Amino acid sequence: MEHLFPLRVYMEDTDTGGIVYYVNYLKFMERARTELLRELGFEQASLKSCGLIFVVHSATCKYLQPSYLDDELQVETVIEALSPVAISFEQRVRRIGDRQVTCFAQVKIASVNADTIKPVRLPKPLKKALESYLKK
Repeated sequence: MEHLFPLRVYMEDTDTGGIVYYVNYLKFMERARTELLRELGFEQASLKSCGLIFVVHSATCKYLQPSYLDDELQVETVIEALSPVAISFEQRVRRIGDRQVTCFAQVKIASVNADTIKPVRLPKPLKKALESYLKK
């Protein structure tokens, strides 16, 4: 299954040329991952209160086409792999109007203890819920 997160490009997202500033794609994808977790019933604040937070282990982005002010975009998210302590996501940002992919990324997130920042296992209920988004 694929998670879809719609958004619109605002002035704050663009550079002086009116094009989405490259780092903002990472913000869009972070929001999409957070909303995926929220829809599964796992808010990050609740996880943190249980001593678990997520940190980005690695991110690789390919910028394929520009996005502009007022573009309607959609972040498409699937999970490439689940390990006991990490989630590997594949994410695409697509313009809704012409369906063109503007950015493609692979992002690996590690599950760590909020105090020690040492790896910890994903809670079983969370891992089970995430399995529905595993890429087939």
